[in-house]
Amino acid sequence: MSGNLILPLSAIVALVPLGLVKLRQPKERNVAFVCAVAVAVAGPMVVAVDHLAEGALASLATALWLGVAASSAIFAGLVAVRREAAGLAPLLACYLILVSVLALLVGTAGPFVRVAAGSAWFGVHVVVSVATYGLLTLAAIAGLGVFAQELALKGRRKPSALIRGLPALAELEALQVGLMAASAAVLGLGLLTGVATGYLESGQLLRLDHKTTFSLLAFALLVALLVVQRRLGLGGRRGARLVLLAYLFLSLAYPGVKFVREVLGAG
Repeated sequence: MSGNLILPLSAIVALVPLGLVKLRQPKERNVAFVCAVAVAVAGPMVVAVDHLAEGALASLATALWLGVAASSAIFAGLVAVRREAAGLAPLLACYLILVSVLALLVGTAGPFVRVAAGSAWFGVHVVVSVATYGLLTLAAIAGLGVFAQELALKGRRKPSALIRGLPALAELEALQVGLMAASAAVLGLGLLTGVATGYLESGQLLRLDHKTTFSLLAFALLVALLVVQRRLGLGGRRGARLVLLAYLFLSLAYPGVKFVREVLGAG
């Protein structure tokens, strides 16, 4: 699989229309956009499934492709219930393309790390972890949108097509808070399934390794953000910065540990 570039390159190309359709028609959610979303979900999903079929669950490339697939799939569900979320498509497409290129480079750099199938709890833990990463990716993208909208409102230049297509600032902040709440709930579930997996595999309830530590930090930050948001209000760029910080913690916990092990050769 590491020598086969057709699938990952096709998946990267499949993400391009997701951003271009909204740049051309920023206020519309038509058939072209629905098709672009479907293609953006299918491309990375096929690559992720192909990696899993090869037994490469523990590899960095697989983690990255699973993150891209989860983010695009959750975005598809989000735009189905929140029409304004479609304006995030160009920002999300740019980010997912960058991550996909990184996954392609990592995947062709060497052989996969292969692991045997784990317990049922391990499978649940992986699904929950990937879902958390996808949700927080979208929350971080909404945070970037908040940055962009506030800078555009304070600037004197005519906003670009990207800015014009973004949801209104209030809508972005509402999306951000909703995605944060969903991320915190799923991350909490992920920590519980991680505890169950660790207990079944080693007899330890909680092993404070790098992954667990950063996941706990991300969870604590998300919960604190939601409490402050509910009681005091924490809109604008300050809230966006904190969401991005939570995303950094989760990135260090999820693909970051694999990057250190595979690319840097540590651990």
